[in-house]
Amino acid sequence: MKTMTQYVHPMLAATLIGLSTLADAEIGEAEKPDLKLGFIKLTDMAPLAVAWEQGYFMDEGLFVELEAQANWKVLLDRVITGELDGAHMLAGQPLGATVGYGTRANIITAFSMDLNGNGITVSNAVWDAMEPNLPVEHGRPARPVSASALKPVVEQTRANGERFRMGMVFPVSTHNYELRYWLAAGGLHPGYYAPQRGDTSGTLDADVHLSVTPPPQMPATMEAGTIQGYCVGEPWNQQAVFKGIGVPVITDYEIWPNNPEKVFGVAETWAKQNPNTHLRLLRALIRAAYWLDENENANREAAVDILARPGYVGADREVIANSMTGTFDYGQGDVRTVPDFNVFFRYHATYPYPSDAIWYLTQMRRWGQIPEAKTDNWYMKTAAQVYRGDLYAKAATSLIEDGLMDAGDFPDFQAENFQRPMQGELIDGVPFTPREPNAYIDRFTIGLTGSETP
Repeated sequence: MKTMTQYVHPMLAATLIGLSTLADAEIGEAEKPDLKLGFIKLTDMAPLAVAWEQGYFMDEGLFVELEAQANWKVLLDRVITGELDGAHMLAGQPLGATVGYGTRANIITAFSMDLNGNGITVSNAVWDAMEPNLPVEHGRPARPVSASALKPVVEQTRANGERFRMGMVFPVSTHNYELRYWLAAGGLHPGYYAPQRGDTSGTLDADVHLSVTPPPQMPATMEAGTIQGYCVGEPWNQQAVFKGIGVPVITDYEIWPNNPEKVFGVAETWAKQNPNTHLRLLRALIRAAYWLDENENANREAAVDILARPGYVGADREVIANSMTGTFDYGQGDVRTVPDFNVFFRYHATYPYPSDAIWYLTQMRRWGQIPEAKTDNWYMKTAAQVYRGDLYAKAATSLIEDGLMDAGDFPDFQAENFQRPMQGELIDGVPFTPREPNAYIDRFTIGLTGSETP
């Protein structure tokens, strides 16, 4: 990549907007330069914070206010109503809204914010009960940890007349689907949704009862005993370690290496009304993601300083740094190198591949959020409607033409770009076949298959 424009603080950059390197003949001035964007206090909101702090929004003539939101539902609702122009979203949120699970609205994404970044943590008491069931390598628990080690603990809890409860952040979150995937791979049923019957609890036939908890509240909720574990993004797994209240058992990188995580989402009507603004936002976010990963993560320490500020994530710097700088603390002195725990740009992380959308849709179908069978063609059309690689390509091409980035930084935009490259195998060994989503769903032994309904 070529040298980017020198950083100018947003307070001073207004005088330089007319000197923008963007070829305005290609992308015109922003229709709406004053923007409010939402986020949740997680480290994967980093591209938004970096785009502001490095002046990339201002380079595009955008005056952006970043505002933390109370939870994912509030965030989505405010994008739908127009109170927010766009937001850091769960990858499943634009899809869930478009297919009508929960609030019905057409939301699109043209930017994937990161890969990986989540973990599953259990309380100390649960870990103590799991540990005797785990194989050992070099004096430490072998990784990855299978949910089969949790199964005896869940069965004992049920024998005691109690429910085993775990938290996740939202019904259409990656966290929900990753937690469900891990549990089912270990022989535990996470329960069905039955929206056609008015049952949106997701606990029908469940061995493990999953409930929604906002990310920053996860550690305290587990410490209070309301839940026995949770799946969440950082820094809230590492927070449990630092507080001495829990043990991370597995990261999502171990469940599915280089899995898609968050996206930047906008209302489809907003994108149509503000096409130049949208493209300029994408340009700024692409540059921010590149900055986060460039020179083998050389800027990560600076990024940690930014994220630790109260206006962004606001957690202890040491807690944020634990995962952002290539390590992950599993507790009890078990610190391991995980260089790809947070990926923001490499492996074409920012491109919105249709296969990402299809995986989320298959999981919605598997657990009953989509209660009726759909054709393979329906999955393809829905993915193409919501995940807009065409818009990403236009923004990226303009960056190349302006000399701000190189063509080699991106996928070949003349190719199909259907399936995300450089992904590893899922933990249960079931091959993901995005061109044959129904065949993929039918390979599972736990979950809906064929024409089954909850």
